Amino acid sequence: MRNKHAGTAVAALLAADGLAHLYWATGATWPAADEQALSLAVLGIETSFGPGTVLPLAAVLLTAATGVLAHTRGRGGRATRAVTAAVAAGLTVRGLAGLGWAAGLLPSPPDSPFRLLNLALYTPLCLAAAWAAARTAARRNSHQTTFPGVRASTPQSSASAATRVRP
Repeated sequence: MRNKHAGTAVAALLAADGLAHLYWATGATWPAADEQALSLAVLGIETSFGPGTVLPLAAVLLTAATGVLAHTRGRGGRATRAVTAAVAAGLTVRGLAGLGWAAGLLPSPPDSPFRLLNLALYTPLCLAAAWAAARTAARRNSHQTTFPGVRASTPQSSASAATRVRP
């Protein structure tokens, strides 16, 4: 997957997660029946999914999505590259924690839906997104931005410029 596509996929994943947190801030608990079931499915523990908890998370996720997307588009320089690298680091930590839960090294209720969701969805998604974000962060914002449909001109080498006949 090219870095631009990888970064766009990571940004989309972060944005979707941020939007889910905004949705939960309204008091809705889909896809779970109630807040307790949602908490156990998403985190494996009982905790609040109230606005005071999920709105700051939504803000972080949507800001991160914006930074990663900007970096994939050659915008923001070092700042968006740092955001993308931070996203890669955070997703790596979450992915490794998921492996720890899967291996039984970290406590997790064995009968909660979190165990299956962590194994089948959360951990693989986090590790794949961490890899994609790291690849994206490794790419510098060195290309010129052009208008849609306009090809960027490439600078000529000094040798070819010197041999060019001038009128």
